[in-house]
Order: sequence, then C-alpha cells, then structure tokens
Amino acid sequence: MWRYPVKSLQGEQVDALMLTPNGLEGDRSYAIFDVESGFGLTARRLPQLLFASARIRDDRSVEITLPDGHFGDDDAALCEWLGRKVALRSVDEPTSRRYENPADFESETRWEPFDGSRGAFHDSPRAAVSLLSYGTISGWPTRRFRANLLLEDGDEDAMIGSRVGVGEAVLDVRTSIERCVMVTRPQPGGIERDLDVLRTIHRQRQGRLAVGALVARPGMVRVGDHLQAA
Repeated sequence: MWRYPVKSLQGEQVDALMLTPNGLEGDRSYAIFDVESGFGLTARRLPQLLFASARIRDDRSVEITLPDGHFGDDDAALCEWLGRKVALRSVDEPTSRRYENPADFESETRWEPFDGSRGAFHDSPRAAVSLLSYGTISGWPTRRFRANLLLEDGDEDAMIGSRVGVGEAVLDVRTSIERCVMVTRPQPGGIERDLDVLRTIHRQRQGRLAVGALVARPGMVRVGDHLQAA
C-alpha cells in the first residue's frame, strides 16, 4: 500500500490506512501550484518533483523532504527549489484543479490543459484509488505507476464494472487508467528516463494500465487483506 501526500512527489509505504471517499487517507491531499499560471504542477511538466518526497505527520500536516535532504514545508523553500513562484495547497483550500499533459509524449512540444478531481488532487474523478497487480507490469519498477494498492496476483482489468471488498472497505471499480508521460520519468533509486515504457503500454494495452476505483464504503484496509466480490 502506498499513499502520495503531495501530488507528483514520492510517497510513503504504509501497512494500514482508512479508505475514505477521497481515497487512501492523506493520499494526494496536497499539491504544488504555479502561482502565475494557476496550474497544478506535476512531474509531467517538472520531472524534478519526483526527486522530493512527502509524508503525513501525526498531526496530519505534511512534511516534504527536498532532494538535498532539507525540508521544504513552506512556500519560500519550494520557490527556491523550483525556481518559480509556487504555493503548496491542501484539499481544504478552494482552488482550481487544472493540470497539463503533453499532446505527444515523444516530443512534448505542445501542452494540453485538463481538469482533475474535485476532491483530492487526483487526475481522474473516477480513480480515487488505483489498483495494480505485479503480473501486469512485466518487471517494471512499481514506483513508475504510483498505484495505491499493489496486488500479489489476479487480473485487475476483469474487475472493471464490479464492486470488490478489501478489508473493511468496498470499492466500485470504474475504469482502466490511461497512462501518460509520467511513467517514463526518472526517479530516485536508479529508475531512468525510459520512453519505451509508455510505447509498450500503447502498443500492448491501448495506452492503459492499472484500474481506478471509487470508495463505495469507507473502512480500514491492511496489507495482506484479500480482494473479494462485494
């Protein structure tokens, strides 16, 4: 189980968490926004975001660790790191949910805006929780795909359109997840830039990998819980 407290930053592996209507508790509960453009920043536009990390403190605030090891919990530190005027915003603040995606991941010369989820800072309103099985990713590092729940086995695509129970929660599996240039970006730990990842997903899977679900019934989920029809 993984949650990503700040959109596009590295996240934290957890053993047990509540599934809430917004997804895993604390997941994508913050995002960094470009003050001038108003867009939420992601590693699609700024790959260096993936070299910082975030975790939720006991008081439910967020702690950001920058690539140099210093903390970046205030806007001044984030502005200095990214070289532009930015603001860290939480889901509790009324703000736009506009992001950008390159029209062509091979060239990244033209960028298209899109609207994300109204709740937590998810790209899609149909994917508050993402599920991915190890068998689907063909040996690629799981961190490329930033899934919340990693499944030991099974065919997550077959769950689309159904409800599944996991732990105390029930998920309404809505859609397969369309993949973008994010999966090609470099990350810490020796994960290199690799356009072939997305080329392969387009060629073999029509550009989609993993599934997205909404939370039909909140509840506690733990590593080792089994999925079952609900």
